[in-house]
Amino acid sequence: MNKKTLVKNLIFIGLIIAYIVFCFAQTPITQAVVVTGEGEDAVATGSLWSLLPPIIAIGLALITKEVYSSLFIGILSGAIIHAIALNTGFVGVMNTIVGDGIIANIADSYNVGILTFLVVLGAIVVLMNRAGGSRAYGEWAAKHIKSRAGASFATFLLGVLIFVDDYFNCLTVGSVMRPVTDKHKISRSKLAYIIDATAAPVCIIAPISSWAAAVSGTVEGVNGIQLFISTIPYNLYAILTLIMVIFISFSNSDYGPMRTHEINAINGDLFTTRNSVYEEDDEPTHSRGKVIDLILPVILLIGFCVIGMLYTGGLFEGESIINAFANCDASVGLSLGSIGALIVIMFYYMARRVLKFTECMSSLVAGFKQMVPAILILVFAWTLKTVTTELGAAEYVRGIVENAHAVQLLLPLLLFVVALGLSFATGTSWGTFGILIPIVTGVFSSQLAGVTDGNIPSMVIICISACLAGAVCGDHCSPISDTTIMASTGAQCDHVNHVSTQLPYALTVAGVAAVGYLISGFVQNVFVVLGISVALMFAVLFAIRLIAGKDSVKKAK
Repeated sequence: MNKKTLVKNLIFIGLIIAYIVFCFAQTPITQAVVVTGEGEDAVATGSLWSLLPPIIAIGLALITKEVYSSLFIGILSGAIIHAIALNTGFVGVMNTIVGDGIIANIADSYNVGILTFLVVLGAIVVLMNRAGGSRAYGEWAAKHIKSRAGASFATFLLGVLIFVDDYFNCLTVGSVMRPVTDKHKISRSKLAYIIDATAAPVCIIAPISSWAAAVSGTVEGVNGIQLFISTIPYNLYAILTLIMVIFISFSNSDYGPMRTHEINAINGDLFTTRNSVYEEDDEPTHSRGKVIDLILPVILLIGFCVIGMLYTGGLFEGESIINAFANCDASVGLSLGSIGALIVIMFYYMARRVLKFTECMSSLVAGFKQMVPAILILVFAWTLKTVTTELGAAEYVRGIVENAHAVQLLLPLLLFVVALGLSFATGTSWGTFGILIPIVTGVFSSQLAGVTDGNIPSMVIICISACLAGAVCGDHCSPISDTTIMASTGAQCDHVNHVSTQLPYALTVAGVAAVGYLISGFVQNVFVVLGISVALMFAVLFAIRLIAGKDSVKKAK
């Protein structure tokens, strides 16, 4: 262990000890969780102790660069706190980890749908590679995409086009664009950043997406889709992130750890710290593959997934397209769509005689194996979320926000910061706005009660936008976020590398967005708020280019 690593470890241990001392000062560990009610009506009210497990997991992941053990230690620490608080002993610890955690999350129908979608998508990716579609597309792109900036921007554009779902976006864009970005010596960390910084921000401002459905489902008393559309211009983090991706793509003004990764990529090392999980890099491909063998499967996958989501939302039972998306079950819809697409794609490849039946069947197993690392991280991340929930983290944060509504002019900024912290600690953006949006509508219940013509008060729209923006930002920063995990998987990039290189970029945008939400509390005008925020974002980006970008640009040429 070198001196620098030792200092990092000592600082982390010192911070954890200080946090634990502060927790003890606020609440004894025996009272860390208070459960009221029984069975399904039971509610856990937590304290600062509830945020300790994700802090430990995230800190360890960033220091040790090893995500599996870090997540498990975070889960274990939460289970121990829960057992001490409720006096359930060793049996309680194991039940929290295994019974209520791992098994319950694997058995959850929504989670099973997501895992099914991942496995099927992995199989489709393997099929496209073995059929030679990815190779053919890479050769075509090499002729038409002449620069690193062009490859980066093409990745961004494809991410914008696949706006239906972030999981689907991350994995599809990664599998399609890896050969192109590799050709132009773009680091896998940069690819993962472009994927991640496009997927969720696009989905959170797309009226027809699984995210729009999730947001509209958390709102009561007003039309959820109408409210969601109203929040789009105020979703500063999403809009500013997309601007930043475009700027970084064309300027090569990388900074922080990403700069090191990009310089290494230009010198021939795409990974910086190579991980041995990328079997797909060496997959044999069919020489008869054509560009259509990649484009058609992607189109089929998009089409089938959209139809699957609309089906679960009741489109074929008379619902409109908007209502069908609002009421859809993304998990079931994506599973149905991907399985349907997989069957058609296999028949297509066999009809084209680029793959045999036995090759198609072996691709199913290979696709499953490819997704094992992502599945393991997801299961651990879900279990950590469950542990923090049982420790009462949601109720604790709810209390903080509800007690702060007196300072309404600062409420957008406060909600943005709280949503960012909660999403970062729990790794879930959907769970975060699921907690905070009902609080916002509760705070403004009297104003919303008089809404009959759809004229929703500006402050309500701004506050809900702040919740959504903070949730996406925390989701980007968190190592335990499922979307972040999907971006790493899609780019075939070491997960901790992706998190550490993306963090400075996400925090840069978060700082500008925070200023925007501070202004929005005083000036409730979308043109003023958005205009100032965009201008400030460009000013910050040009300043970064002047300070840190010159050397990076020179090395990139």
